[in-house]
Amino acid sequence: MTRCRLCGSATLASVVDLGATPPCESFLAADQLDRPEPTYPLHLRVCTDCWLAQIPPLITPEETFTQYAYFSSYSTSWVEHARTFVADAVRRLRLGPEDREAFVVEVASNDGYLLRHLVDRGVRCLGIEPSVNVGAAARDAGVPTLTEFLDPATGAAVRAEHGPADLVVANNVYAHIPDVVGFTQGLRALVADDGWVSIEVQHLLTLIEENQYDTIYHEHFQYYTVASAARALASGGLTLVDVELLPTHGGSVRLWARPTGVAGEPTRQVAEVLDREKAAGLRELSGYTEFSARVAKVRRDLLRFLIEAAERGETVVGYGAPGKGNTLLNHCGIRPDLLPYTVDRNPYKHGRFTPGTRIPILAPEQIAADRPDYVLVLPWNLRAELVEQLSFVHAWGGRLVFPIPQLSIVEVTS
Repeated sequence: MTRCRLCGSATLASVVDLGATPPCESFLAADQLDRPEPTYPLHLRVCTDCWLAQIPPLITPEETFTQYAYFSSYSTSWVEHARTFVADAVRRLRLGPEDREAFVVEVASNDGYLLRHLVDRGVRCLGIEPSVNVGAAARDAGVPTLTEFLDPATGAAVRAEHGPADLVVANNVYAHIPDVVGFTQGLRALVADDGWVSIEVQHLLTLIEENQYDTIYHEHFQYYTVASAARALASGGLTLVDVELLPTHGGSVRLWARPTGVAGEPTRQVAEVLDREKAAGLRELSGYTEFSARVAKVRRDLLRFLIEAAERGETVVGYGAPGKGNTLLNHCGIRPDLLPYTVDRNPYKHGRFTPGTRIPILAPEQIAADRPDYVLVLPWNLRAELVEQLSFVHAWGGRLVFPIPQLSIVEVTS
């Protein structure tokens, strides 16, 4: 990568180099364990002109998302987050059938976890989901879903067939597309000239401040501040008008945008978040220079804990097999000698192995059967949900381990 994918600048500065790893969602079947795995550099850089943080586009979205291992509905807290968003959006934008005939489109709609709440309310909606398997699950759940990637042509075709959307939702996808400008133009093609676009994406500010380096992986091509997101939106004819700070994924932003001709002035909240980013040094290199050293400390602390636990004869197993967990496991060089298995609620992953580190993925019931001393929680962003779900480990004195933002060992109560 020699030029910024947003502004075209050639001034890209290194933020952190995590070596070379396999794509984080390339889970292995048993018959693949004796085959070679492709690995790709995982090196985060930031453009010193527009301040978009990015990694090279070494894999294509088609390689990752045509068949996808992640189903949003397996996270209880994420389903509740979607329900709350729908209720608030219906009220805020007057989208209910009792107000007027409305149309909502969600891009990267996954298994319909969000749109099913609109279906239940009688609001006309459509999901655009590129993954064949999760899109089929959405249709089985009664959510109209188109299997496509979004680009300007797809957006125009959907608009021609279904009409313009009053609201376009794009949650946790704006980082997943290498063609930022084309994708944003697709959003503009979908939305009505007086409509709204709502985007949720991880906030680079919290990623840097909270050492959340495991969210850097090949699916995530870029990492946004509000300032760089506003510039990205403008590239497709959208203007940022409001922003909300969210706790999801360790710290996200919800960006509210409108077509530039009707946007008006942004809210005071936009200015406040922009000021926070500037104060943190994220518009100059000084805000990024210490991140690599803090990442190295996370690695050392986790490896020290696992090695010392093994030497004491204590058992540590994993909980979850998220993409972020695979960045962490590969960067730390953790293998089955230190983590004999991890578990996951998603049956698709059972019997498979983590990419690169080749740790077996089992059903969650295995933890109660084995009664380990520690459970290493890889989806640390679901901490509150998982402390409750895993409270049963208290029965034998087990404890939970969270690796980020720094290593913490948690006593749970039943």
